[in-house]
Amino acid sequence: MTTLRSHTVTHGRNMAGARALFRAAGVNGADLGRKPIIAVANSFTEFVPGHTHLQPVGRIVSEAIEAAGGIPREFNTIAVDDGIAMGHGGMLYSLPSRDLIADSVEYMVNAHCADALICISNCDKITPGMLMAALRLNIPTVFVSGGPMESGRATLVDGTVRTLDLVDAISEAVNENVSDADLLRIEESACPTCGSCSGMFTANSMNCLTEAMGLSLPGNGSTLATHTARKDLYQNAGKLVVDIANRYYGESDESVLPRSIATVEAFGNAMALDIAMGGSTNTILHLLAAAREAGVDFGLDEIDEVSRRVPCLAKVAPNAAGNGTIYYMEDVHRAGGIPAILGELRRGGLLDETVHTVHSATLGEWLDNWDIRGGSASEESLALWHAAPGGVRSSTAFSQSAQWETLDTDSEAGCIRSVEHAYSKDGGLAVLRGNIAVDGAVVKTAGVDPSIWTFTGPAVVCESQDEAVEKILNKQVKEGDVVVIRYEGPKGGPGMQEMLYPTSFLKGRGLGKSCALITDGRFSGGTSGLSIGHVSPEAASGGMIALVEDGDTISIDIPTRELTLNVSDEVLAERRERLISTTGYRPANRERVVSPALRAYAAMALSADKGAVRDVDRVERALREADEREAAAARAGA
Repeated sequence: MTTLRSHTVTHGRNMAGARALFRAAGVNGADLGRKPIIAVANSFTEFVPGHTHLQPVGRIVSEAIEAAGGIPREFNTIAVDDGIAMGHGGMLYSLPSRDLIADSVEYMVNAHCADALICISNCDKITPGMLMAALRLNIPTVFVSGGPMESGRATLVDGTVRTLDLVDAISEAVNENVSDADLLRIEESACPTCGSCSGMFTANSMNCLTEAMGLSLPGNGSTLATHTARKDLYQNAGKLVVDIANRYYGESDESVLPRSIATVEAFGNAMALDIAMGGSTNTILHLLAAAREAGVDFGLDEIDEVSRRVPCLAKVAPNAAGNGTIYYMEDVHRAGGIPAILGELRRGGLLDETVHTVHSATLGEWLDNWDIRGGSASEESLALWHAAPGGVRSSTAFSQSAQWETLDTDSEAGCIRSVEHAYSKDGGLAVLRGNIAVDGAVVKTAGVDPSIWTFTGPAVVCESQDEAVEKILNKQVKEGDVVVIRYEGPKGGPGMQEMLYPTSFLKGRGLGKSCALITDGRFSGGTSGLSIGHVSPEAASGGMIALVEDGDTISIDIPTRELTLNVSDEVLAERRERLISTTGYRPANRERVVSPALRAYAAMALSADKGAVRDVDRVERALREADEREAAAARAGA
């Protein structure tokens, strides 16, 4: 047996005060020391539609934990809505909030000596923040998310019916061919329900990846937020976390611990899924950060290797599937969800089958029961995949029980394709390198029209996202240009802003297939087009992107994974010397209020190729060096 962590605060005369406080908080005194204390990390907030429905979810999970023999203790984390924070100074706080969320979960779990953890997450930085915490703490953990939003439907003034998501509302706002009346209808219909935005954006990508890593139940990433089927997911997750806690503490079964599940092989499988489904580029950033917490040697080189052997099997909004077809998360679910994609990868020999999950002893056991194309799917799984959108505006969980009449099992031309009928041999994400990105850059190839997989054009340099938006809207960006946005990296922003507005505005102005955008910042999961982010090293760290000038030609070659600034080494050396002797690696003529909280993140932030995580050692080294200088000065003065 392994001693409960909570033994520290539930046993002995000296802990009478702690036990008194637990009793005051509603815990039955007879349960203290006998049952595991399960921390329920909820992320309910009224700011974020992906989280507005989670208040009752916390109670459902807690009741399931209690019924299974655990002691649930719920608390909340913060949650930033990237869509609302987009396009202004609020976006500076989005990525740093990931690390605050990780810290807050660690603080609550360790301060109260919880035995296990269940993470009720959903949107962009919440799932990765909780994932980082779970791997850092390494106690029995289950993830269960809030589920995706239904896609929107708008009937325009002329009677045309359009399917929609959030990105349409942003991009059509600058489309001069869209009337104010139609824009209002688009705005009113783009986000019709609670849940994470309806495409394969960052939130849904990350929730799908927790399935692939083995830390959440089947269906977690694709079952709609509004559907009654999610209630079973929440209840089963509550029961499961108590079960694995009992296995660890009662039987010393370390196989249930997050680091035993999220192995390097599991990270590889998660990345294979990500590349096959054309997930958000942000997932790379977050998986790199999670791997550091797990102590797993999994970096851009490993991601690059996976991207070269795994094909693209699904194109989900914002990526177009062809022939005008746009698929959403509800369509992925109808096609069998994440187990169906993993099943196709398995049949293609592209998964490592040595892994296990919180719910299954082997990958084979899981997929045999849940892959609807494998021939042995259980009745339970078939029932879940029939859960359909209700088509009614709703901001509450469990508000509808609609069912698909049939499932999409078409592996040749359906939402999820087989390896033999892949959209492309190359996967949906790729790592590029070259003199402008020595340590790498990332592009979502699933969202790039194949006609511009190779592209060369003159640079239009912008010292901030704001400057880029201004130049795009003022029509200073022309067909064939390469927009370069720099000093928006983890350190230079600080906070590594998402560039959804610039890419959406390029799309809205009809330049989505005729321009490229390169940045040391990052992109929303809703970004499509030739958008290359995470350029490392970033400008603020002396990266080559700081030396680009207007008119320089930049060449992009996705098939060869190359990103090149076509300027001689001699000229670049001259520019670097001139820059260092003048402004240094700082943006020219940019006024931006940066709070102490953001400065603290910038002081510790590593580059995007390392997950943009905080490196506390960097601060400690700087303090030691300062102390040494001070001591040396004192000795010299003496």
